[in-house]
Amino acid sequence: MNTISIQSEQSSDGAPRFLQSQNVARPTMSSREIAELTGKRHDHVMRDIRNMLSELQIADPKFGGTYLDGSGRSMPCFHLDRELTETLVTGYSIPLRHRVIRRLHELEDTQAKPAFDIASLNDPKVLLALLTDNVRKVVALEADNTELSKENHELEVKVEQDAPKVAFHDMVVVSHKKYNAAQAAKIIGTGRTRLLQFMRQKGWVTRSNEPYQAKIEAGLLDVKLGTFEHPIDGTIPTCSTLITGKGLTKLEALWRERDADLLA
Repeated sequence: MNTISIQSEQSSDGAPRFLQSQNVARPTMSSREIAELTGKRHDHVMRDIRNMLSELQIADPKFGGTYLDGSGRSMPCFHLDRELTETLVTGYSIPLRHRVIRRLHELEDTQAKPAFDIASLNDPKVLLALLTDNVRKVVALEADNTELSKENHELEVKVEQDAPKVAFHDMVVVSHKKYNAAQAAKIIGTGRTRLLQFMRQKGWVTRSNEPYQAKIEAGLLDVKLGTFEHPIDGTIPTCSTLITGKGLTKLEALWRERDADLLA
């Protein structure tokens, strides 16, 4: 790999600006890494590289190399520069090309960072520029931390606000118990008559407080059939509306929305 030479000069704002000489190290990518990034077998990648080098009339040894496999054996591989790597993956699918090219950019970014010359700290302008840059980074980090703290606080508040809803849901929905109107009203925090009136307004029950079939099929309501002995008319069938755990959760949410609308 080529060596890298770094020079520095002052920019117009006093910050150090580093310039690379023409002897810039260029990243290479091994055939093994290409295989790993693309999910292809290494021997297939090696075959593709040989075919490419043959068509480009480039001798294999120029980019050849070896590595030790799991058994400690020396195995052949290739180390391609960026141009040949991109030429190779041109024939691959777009997602595979994207992975390889993104990795090439990461390698270039890593090698493009020059080693800092400690002697430049003797220059007050360079030192001031570095300190100013660090202050900017600290301020930016503080702003990020403040924003993160704000988001965490908002999340904690939301969790605290939602806690009663979650507790109600866990208590009711997982239960297979069914509730009559009086029991449901007590849980929600109102009276039986007001709850049945509310259920009629929402289209859950009829004027005689019997459940609509659609609500039964939705698993929100159920019906209990029975009889009672009338002193004059004899045996009379009865129909009582029952509210399922799922239905009670839905009703409680609708009731909370009602309260919110009344307070608005």
